Amino acid sequence: MALPGSTSSLLAVLSLGALGLFSFTSAACGSDASTDGSNPGDGTSTTGGASTTGGSTSTTGGASTTGGASTTGGSGTTGGAGTTGGSSATCAPPPVCDAAPMDPGPARPWHGSAPFGSANHRGRDLFLELNATSPQWVLAKFAYGAAILEAGIKGEDVDVYLLRDCGNTWEKLGTTQTTNAASHAAVEGITDEAGRIFFEIPAAKKLGVGRHRLRLVVAGDLSATELFIEVVPQNAPMFVSDVDGTLTTSETAQFTSLFTGSIPDANVDAAQALSLLAEKGYRPMYITARPEWLVQKTREWIASKGFPAGIIHTTLGGTGATGTAATTFKSDDLANLATKSLKPTYVFGNTNTDADAYDNAGINPLDHRVFFQYTDTAHNGRRIEAYTSLLPEIGALAHVCP
Repeated sequence: MALPGSTSSLLAVLSLGALGLFSFTSAACGSDASTDGSNPGDGTSTTGGASTTGGSTSTTGGASTTGGASTTGGSGTTGGAGTTGGSSATCAPPPVCDAAPMDPGPARPWHGSAPFGSANHRGRDLFLELNATSPQWVLAKFAYGAAILEAGIKGEDVDVYLLRDCGNTWEKLGTTQTTNAASHAAVEGITDEAGRIFFEIPAAKKLGVGRHRLRLVVAGDLSATELFIEVVPQNAPMFVSDVDGTLTTSETAQFTSLFTGSIPDANVDAAQALSLLAEKGYRPMYITARPEWLVQKTREWIASKGFPAGIIHTTLGGTGATGTAATTFKSDDLANLATKSLKPTYVFGNTNTDADAYDNAGINPLDHRVFFQYTDTAHNGRRIEAYTSLLPEIGALAHVCP
């Protein structure tokens, strides 16, 4: 999706609504649901594991605080035995990842003044290539207030907890601090600004192949956000889909829902088609030009409509992206995947910004660029009128899981 110009111009109004000047009856971005690895809680205060006092920037957190030995790497749980195409067998689904949050203990004093407004934190999902020498980063933004009117917190402690392989035992990785503006080098295409964290996972606790859930707790008030990291081998099969207008029934459905409280509808059989691809062993990724503060609503919607859990990327700004900016954002995200030896086999979109980004990424063959009710005249991608038409084709694909 490229946000239509009129939608982008309404974001300031939507921000006022998020501040409470309009009544939104839909689930808040700070929802703390944590089911199937696709509904982590962004910006809410709940429970967490044992915390340490104080904490300096990117200090390790010591031994795992809850039951079960912490080991390096960790065996992957996604995937499964491969079979030939068209059989009734499927690859193992992603882990449910619904363990309850841990108890973080009591809040600790703020280093500065207590922030004003409601928590609006969000983590950054990542695909990481399995590489013994490459650093593994945990990235997130911690802010208070709503949408484009929010303010990031500076120099405050954040405790980092891991549910390795989406198992049942939380371990503490360490404590870090939120940054001041432009005080850290860019990582994974994310440039620093007030309120971000850049936490490098200690070498002894690096993640192995699999899906991992992380929970980040602000020490000052125990508000929290979550994210997912999937560690995959080189050339792991995957697909990428846009969201608005591609999976939802209109480009503006999500923004309308902020006023009405309604849950946007999904295009008929879209969830079934993408779930079939995931069952064949293709890892899902959703790249949307929505603003960053909508990442949790996006995660909740994907889960509620039965789409497979995956990695979710929004833009990093407060207003989303339109036109050329949307193309650039998606092109850059796909280029970053390529640096990890990851390239989508199938891509889904519905606008020229999707088509241009997929062409920039060199996605081939052309009929693997699938556009919902959109004609890609510039690059000759494939048009479909309904996802139902894809079901027999996807169902006949060979399994690609290990």
